[in-house]
Amino acid sequence: MSILIDERTTFIVQGITGREAVNLTRECLDYGKGAQIVGGVTPGRRGREVHGVPVFDTVEQVVAHHGSPIDGSVVTVPPAFTRDAVFEAIEAGIKLIVIVTERIPRGDVAQMVELATLRGARIIGPNCLGIIVPDVIKMGGIGGPARNAAQAYTPGPIGVISRSGGMTTEMSSTLSAAGLGQSTAVSIGGDAIIGSTYAELMPLFAADPQTEGIVIYSEPGGRMEAQLAEWVVANGDPLPIVAFMAGRFMDEMPGMSFGHAGTIVEGKEDTTAEKIARLQAAGIAVAERIEDIPEMLRELLSQRQRSALAAAGSSTEGSA
Repeated sequence: MSILIDERTTFIVQGITGREAVNLTRECLDYGKGAQIVGGVTPGRRGREVHGVPVFDTVEQVVAHHGSPIDGSVVTVPPAFTRDAVFEAIEAGIKLIVIVTERIPRGDVAQMVELATLRGARIIGPNCLGIIVPDVIKMGGIGGPARNAAQAYTPGPIGVISRSGGMTTEMSSTLSAAGLGQSTAVSIGGDAIIGSTYAELMPLFAADPQTEGIVIYSEPGGRMEAQLAEWVVANGDPLPIVAFMAGRFMDEMPGMSFGHAGTIVEGKEDTTAEKIARLQAAGIAVAERIEDIPEMLRELLSQRQRSALAAAGSSTEGSA
């Protein structure tokens, strides 16, 4: 199985006639079993096609044309218009919004997240590359062209969550090379405000029967790691987790930004040292190097299996 998307997922691309969106649409159509992109939206371009996908002026027109609810939307419109595009999708009943656009004002992002919460929708991003279920479907630019995505991502039991789009692929490629495929990989975005955090995605992975472990790519700045640690403690460590923390040098550079808008160290709690300590205190393993992740994960999975076998043996002896 997977989380968020599967082979039955239908979605649209908002801003589909833009150069980036045209390439993204082709990549998604070519990947895996072929994405079910049921339409695109660019105001004033109704009647056109992008790689065979019909273009409409509004989301409402796409929904009416499709004749049944649409699961998701990939939003690629310019930052000044992203809020309106997301509002339009949510109000049309779309429940999964992947926002590729970067440099969206924080106030706009906060309003989008608030509306999504009110309407029971979920936002991934902004400033993200999207979601991929290996060999099945990808929603967004994650992994790049289909042939490249097929090399990096392979089916398996490991969930991947990353603030960096590129590092989502790097970590998944490292896992694949070690024989550890992925159930679902999610690029959640690196901005200060995003729609779905580690802690908010963890319950989905924990409930997924295919997922046996989680790998997380993290960065300095923000409260997401603290929220994850709190969730793990509160829920009894349901899955083995290995985290990699980038930007350790930033502990000596308070107030500086590292790559993403969300990676600004404003105080001690935002430093890599503090975050690593908090994760480890919650029982989350932290890798020194990305290449160490597969072996650490194998050991955690092996420990989990041995514990389960021991518990099963004790139960059998007790019943006898």
